[in-house]
Amino acid sequence: MSAEISQEQQQELDILFERAQRAQHIIETYSQEKLDRLCQAVAWAVTNKKTFLRLVDMGIEESKLGDPISRQNKRFKIRGILRDALREKSVGIIEENPEKGIVKYAKPVGIIASLVPTTNPDLTPGGQAVYAIKARDAVIFSPHPRSKKTTFETVRIMREALEKEGAPADLLQCITLPSIPMTKELMRRANLVIATGGKDMVKSAYSSGTPAYGSGAGNSTMIFDETADVVEACHNTMLSKTSDFGSGCSADGNVIVSDKIYDAVIKQLEVEGGYLASEEEREALKKVMLDADGHRLSDTVAVPPQELAKAAGFEIPAAKKFIYVIGDGIGKEHFFSSEKLTTLLAVHKYEGEFENALDAMRGIYEVGGKGHSCGIYSYNEDHIHRLALAAPVSRIMVRQPQSKANAGSATNGMPMTSSLGCGTWGGNIVSENICLKHYMNTTWVSTPIPADMPSPEELFGDFYDPELDK
Repeated sequence: MSAEISQEQQQELDILFERAQRAQHIIETYSQEKLDRLCQAVAWAVTNKKTFLRLVDMGIEESKLGDPISRQNKRFKIRGILRDALREKSVGIIEENPEKGIVKYAKPVGIIASLVPTTNPDLTPGGQAVYAIKARDAVIFSPHPRSKKTTFETVRIMREALEKEGAPADLLQCITLPSIPMTKELMRRANLVIATGGKDMVKSAYSSGTPAYGSGAGNSTMIFDETADVVEACHNTMLSKTSDFGSGCSADGNVIVSDKIYDAVIKQLEVEGGYLASEEEREALKKVMLDADGHRLSDTVAVPPQELAKAAGFEIPAAKKFIYVIGDGIGKEHFFSSEKLTTLLAVHKYEGEFENALDAMRGIYEVGGKGHSCGIYSYNEDHIHRLALAAPVSRIMVRQPQSKANAGSATNGMPMTSSLGCGTWGGNIVSENICLKHYMNTTWVSTPIPADMPSPEELFGDFYDPELDK
């Protein structure tokens, strides 16, 4: 028994793993058609509007975080995950390449330990359950203590849906006694860990000794060049910044604006519901968002702009949707160039050449958020290309609201997910959206093909010297 967990917790884990293993062995025998039906049943159980809105209200009441209106739309993310899952194979042969003599077979990974963030106690279990069932895995969820009741209820609903279809409910289970030591032991014993949350959680997952997929910290930054449609860009920025009160790591934190459209952007952000803080108000915000040691204060995270302003000692109209400040510089000593995780946006102006925008972007990602996401509002293909070459991130959204697009949407081709890999920049093993393929093992079957080896002259080019190869 682990020295850090109680006997009661150890007994719970023993039971959870025994049940998960038994259930996973059963689902391993299911046909593709039966798996697809189970995915549909589980997804519908949690994403029908009546149920998901109840879960949203429950989660916000429990955690005291998030916006009850915009969070409702997260049910469409689970529906998108279902869409992607239904379009792929996960049983038997999933890919063939006759030219290379390769046939690929899908296999389950086994038992997954899922670490659920407090801001998505319903979305994360719902989306991961669909992919896991499709891949013939079992999942044991480790809920965040601050929103554990909502995660319990989400898992209960999905278990009930499985039972109605004659499948083992224990494919989806939840720790009832969550704690950091308990979660560590869960990760140690699982076959795979999927950690969605803060950097400490992800670091713990990678040090568990179990293969793990994690997410990196965000500091989403958007560039507005001189060709940007100001109305479109500012509207999308509002959508991204205000989604769930800016609680997501994909919510816009910084915009870098060309001096040629800067004044128009400042005005349009106000039209979109922004409140431009004065220099005095900006400094007051900084004081209530950071403690004396520079650590973020949790009571200003994911709150309405009115609450954020009130905490800083000033008032803003009830109709305002977010606060924006003029950036006072870029660098670790400039708080407003870091990730905000609330209804606050920083606006930075660049002058002259587009390279200056790229320099500002590079500076922001040195502060934080490398590997995650950035974007651009531009109709200049060269600018888009140059950003793609320069940005140290795994995903770039072009003319799209970042927090509603980078994890997949109906209007782009990004794989649907609730977990965003950030590559080695963000301390992650993959730089892509965590989706079905990451929930499966793959067996490659190779058969002989005609010899495929270029001549030495073709292979080495000008370096080849036949005299040295005798």
